[in-house]
Amino acid sequence: MAEDRDPIRDVAEAVLGGLRQIEDCSYAIMPKNIAHSVAGVKKALLGALTNALRWEMDWIDDRVAGGDKLREEWREKARQRTSQAAQ
Repeated sequence: MAEDRDPIRDVAEAVLGGLRQIEDCSYAIMPKNIAHSVAGVKKALLGALTNALRWEMDWIDDRVAGGDKLREEWREKARQRTSQAAQ
């Protein structure tokens, strides 16, 4: 029985394989020490970007939590005003 082939996956793998080959060639034409230095710089930049994105996501979570806290405080104040006005 023949395997079911996924043409989209086949195309994606072919494209990625081509990109991998181009990237390998771009590092192969450099002297070894320069290629490793360039890779180190790229990884350091990606690490810094990852840290910045993680910080931003934490900031967003904190702001949403702060908004939830304020919303509850406002509701409580509104309840107190409503109960005082009813008395």
